[in-house]
Amino acid sequence: MVFSSQLFVFCFLPLALCVYYALPARGRQAALTILSYIFYGWSNPAFLLLLMFSTVLDYTGGLVISQNGLRWPSLPPRQLDSATKQSRLQRWTLIACMTGNLCLLGFFKYFNFAVDNYNALLAALGFAGLRFDDVLRVTLPLGISFYTFQTMSYTIDVYRGKACAIRNFVDFACFVSMFPQLVAGPIVRFTDVSDQLRHRSHTLERFARGAAMFSVGMAKKILLANPCGKVADTVFSAGSITSFDAWYGVVAYSFQIYFDFSAYSDMAIGLGLMFGFVFPKNFDSPYRSESITEFWRRWHISLSTWLRDYLFLPVSYAILRRVQGDRVLRFFKTESFAYTSATMLTMFLGGLWHGAAWHFVLWGAMHGVWLAIDRMALKRSAYRRVPRPFRVGITFLLVMISWVFFRADSIAHAAQYCMRMVGAGECGPGAVMVGGIIHNPYYLSTLIIAAAVTWTCPQTWDWTRNLSWQKALLSIILLSLSLGIMTTQAYNPFIYFIF
Repeated sequence: MVFSSQLFVFCFLPLALCVYYALPARGRQAALTILSYIFYGWSNPAFLLLLMFSTVLDYTGGLVISQNGLRWPSLPPRQLDSATKQSRLQRWTLIACMTGNLCLLGFFKYFNFAVDNYNALLAALGFAGLRFDDVLRVTLPLGISFYTFQTMSYTIDVYRGKACAIRNFVDFACFVSMFPQLVAGPIVRFTDVSDQLRHRSHTLERFARGAAMFSVGMAKKILLANPCGKVADTVFSAGSITSFDAWYGVVAYSFQIYFDFSAYSDMAIGLGLMFGFVFPKNFDSPYRSESITEFWRRWHISLSTWLRDYLFLPVSYAILRRVQGDRVLRFFKTESFAYTSATMLTMFLGGLWHGAAWHFVLWGAMHGVWLAIDRMALKRSAYRRVPRPFRVGITFLLVMISWVFFRADSIAHAAQYCMRMVGAGECGPGAVMVGGIIHNPYYLSTLIIAAAVTWTCPQTWDWTRNLSWQKALLSIILLSLSLGIMTTQAYNPFIYFIF
């Protein structure tokens, strides 16, 4: 079930709101949890078992870590002191929770990838007879990359003493399964909503802001992301394209992935507000960034900060300690070496998190290299004296080039596409047909509007902070127009559902 569907907008959401607000405060948490499980299990109820496994695992782990043993319900969970040395039981509990979640994620997301690469390696070495018979092919459960990261951050925060373990299982299950952000983020941390799980306000002002955010998000998805996606899919799947059409296609995809995912985040945050929850901002006009470093501060903020706090900082600290104590490595500039190594590893794994394919890994590695260069060189170079519009343009160009590897079906496909972007390779007669499909006033005007919104309009989060009757009227118009067009659109994908 996706937000931009008739089933969700006209059936599930009205029913969920009616049930939620008809119940007393004591029953709303359980009702929201049940509704979220219905939402997640709609396409495949079997996936609910995986969600429940991750929930029970980290709920139990948090209690054990906070109490240095499983004494519930005799003793309430306690807040750990971050300066206190953890016991062996607490460390092994953390390791067990991390292992369980990572094995869950690794099997369902990377089993097929591992088998395909194993078979390809054996074939290249001449041992095709030892290939693994494809008896088992694993289906990727929706949202598994998001809720495993969410539950892991809870257990790590309890271990570090940054969060107090939660005793009420229903509250924790609600935190993990909350349907607005369950399948595609933002990755909400427990510390962001721990107080709201116990008590939160339901005001008309908050509900109105949530409805406005949902309406604007729906418009971004239906009116901008979908047409841009149609152009991008046509160009990237074409057998022959001109150089101009190659650039046209990657620009369209750049807008598609931004408006698709930022629209989902807007709708998720808006739905959270309608149920009384305030989720953190997830996008902050990333295409206005002046560097790759700034881009990652603005793009998918919940993921980039998660990778920073739970992967980059621990890894860089471990490398720094190793370098300082090694007679050979100490000749390197320790901070620079640690930063570069941790950045490359983080972005490598970040690319792999987005998809089980080598072109995703290469996409992450490209950003890792650019982040390292930005950190090591550009801050003290003439680049900083370049006028801001040119810095924004250069950054957007680099991001666009990287999107080719993100969108392509393989590294070979991405390389071939890049060759067409620079005019290399042959252009067959089919390119004329592709141009005839994508060069029409509707698609061209959509890209122009998308560019205008990207570089001139405020973020939905900021625009809805102070609602006026004019903004409310515009939100109603955008929602009505989006719903009208949604009923006629056959092309309505959500990109991040596959991650």
